[in-house]
Amino acid sequence: MKILVISDVHGNLTALEAVLASAGAIDAVWCLGDLVGYGPDPNECVERIRALPHLTCIKGNHDDAVITSRNIEKFNDDAETSVRFTRDILKPENMKFLTRLREKHITQTETLTHGSPRHPLWEYLVEPFVAMMNFSQFSTPLAFVGHSHLPISFTMDANADKIIRTIHEGNDELQITGRAILNPGSVGQPRDRDPRASYGLFDPETSIWRITRVEYDIAAVQQRIYAAGLPEKEGLRLADGW
Repeated sequence: MKILVISDVHGNLTALEAVLASAGAIDAVWCLGDLVGYGPDPNECVERIRALPHLTCIKGNHDDAVITSRNIEKFNDDAETSVRFTRDILKPENMKFLTRLREKHITQTETLTHGSPRHPLWEYLVEPFVAMMNFSQFSTPLAFVGHSHLPISFTMDANADKIIRTIHEGNDELQITGRAILNPGSVGQPRDRDPRASYGLFDPETSIWRITRVEYDIAAVQQRIYAAGLPEKEGLRLADGW
C-alpha cells in the first residue's frame, strides 16, 4: 500500500503537479494543511487536491487565516498580504472546502495534524525536546505533521526516554520500528536550503517512510507571483529553498 503524504503546498500548483507526477500510482493521499498562502495558485491547488482519490485533508494555519481572519496578527507583513490576496480571489466552493477541514484526524494507528498534536495549527516541531512533550499528546503509534516546511522525523526509543531526530537530506528512507512523528517537508515552499519540492510516501504494511525530492519549474512560479502583485520575497525564496 502506498500513501502519499503532502503538506504546505502554499498555492504552488507547479510544485504540486511535479509531486503528483513523481509519486505515480497511489492508494490514498494525506494532506497536512496549508494548501494556500504565499503562492499565486490557491484556486488551482485547492481544486487539484479536492479531486485526489481517497483524500484525507487537514487544515493549516494559513487555511484557517483565509477563512476566519483568526490570528492574522501572528503573520508577518508578507504572509498577511498573501492571506488577503488568497481571500480576495478564492472561489466560494474552494472557500467552502477549506471551511470544512478539521484541525486533526485520528485513526487507530495515525494522528494527522498540521502543526503538532499539542497545538494543531501553530506549534513547530523542530527540536527533540518539543517532540518529547508532544508524544504524550497523542496515543496512536504514529503522528504526521507539517508546518515547519522541513522533512524531519522524530522516533522514540524502546524505553520511551530518548528522542532520535532525523533531518532527511535529499531522497531518504526510514524504517519505523516504534512510535514516531513524521514530517514530509513542504511541496510549495521548502525551507531546508533544497529548493526541490518535498513529499513523503508511507507504506503501513512495511512501516517504511520515504522522503522524495523533485525538481519543478521555479522560474514559472516566480513569474506568476510577481504578476499577481505578491511580495517579491515569496518568489525569490523559492530558488534558495528558504
